[in-house]
Amino acid sequence: MDRLPPLNAIRAFESVARHLSITHAADELNVTPGAVSRQIRALEEFLGLDLFVRGHRQITLTHSGEQYFRAVARVIEDLRGATKKLMSPPLRRQIKVRAYTTFAMQWLIPRLASFHAEHPKIEVLLTASLEPVDFYKEDIDAAIRLGAGEWPNCNCYVLSDNRLAPVCSPSLLQHGPGLNAPADIAQYTMLHSIARPEDWRYWLEASGVSRDVDALAGMSYQSSSMVYAAAAGGQGIAMAQLFLVEKELRDGTLIRPFEQIVDMGVYTYYLLTPRHREESDDTRVFREWILEQARLTREGA
Repeated sequence: MDRLPPLNAIRAFESVARHLSITHAADELNVTPGAVSRQIRALEEFLGLDLFVRGHRQITLTHSGEQYFRAVARVIEDLRGATKKLMSPPLRRQIKVRAYTTFAMQWLIPRLASFHAEHPKIEVLLTASLEPVDFYKEDIDAAIRLGAGEWPNCNCYVLSDNRLAPVCSPSLLQHGPGLNAPADIAQYTMLHSIARPEDWRYWLEASGVSRDVDALAGMSYQSSSMVYAAAAGGQGIAMAQLFLVEKELRDGTLIRPFEQIVDMGVYTYYLLTPRHREESDDTRVFREWILEQARLTREGA
């Protein structure tokens, strides 16, 4: 095992190199100048080289001393920072959560105020991305992903059902052609999410009209949240994940023109946490809170 230099001598060296004065370093360290000089000599003997050029009334660093000072200063500063952080924990603790934009905007963000009210010292840093999650490479504590619950090395908790059905603005039907059967959807603009290109096909096939209605016709948007906003604005009919538009359905901004629903079964939203890491107390609190929110949503509370 490589030997470490004498740590008291390192502390003395850093102070002398910073001040370029043994006297000032002695004052800072609350020792005598002779004690500082002995520590510097001990370090030079350990390293087998000179760290300072000693003049009549001043000292300067040698080339080796300058290189060593830069390295030692970084280490000491890191140590100071780590010590300060450990001894003075922040008033607010932080957990990092990743979700999809639509899930965050339609479901999670409206509920986060209640989490912060219950746990004011825990800050949720929420980011949005479509990219797969790798807990080994990324500094995140939890993620919300859509899939069949088969993520390796993850704890997976079901958050919602995933039922699909068309939704639209009430005003769209008031001013448009009749919408009496699923095939009549062909007379309207179908709104698509680029992130979910197959949703319309699933529903049209389940309704038995896949030959009558082009599943790819209509307008496309970057995310489902944009699609829902376009539908609420009367631009067409959207294929919605019903639990994400529960508020809009409740307040009448959106309505369901047909009762037909496609249940995607186990292919739904899950909360993921890393299996290889011990769960922190704050992550556990968030997990329990979001699973309770999910239960209330499923029960219509």
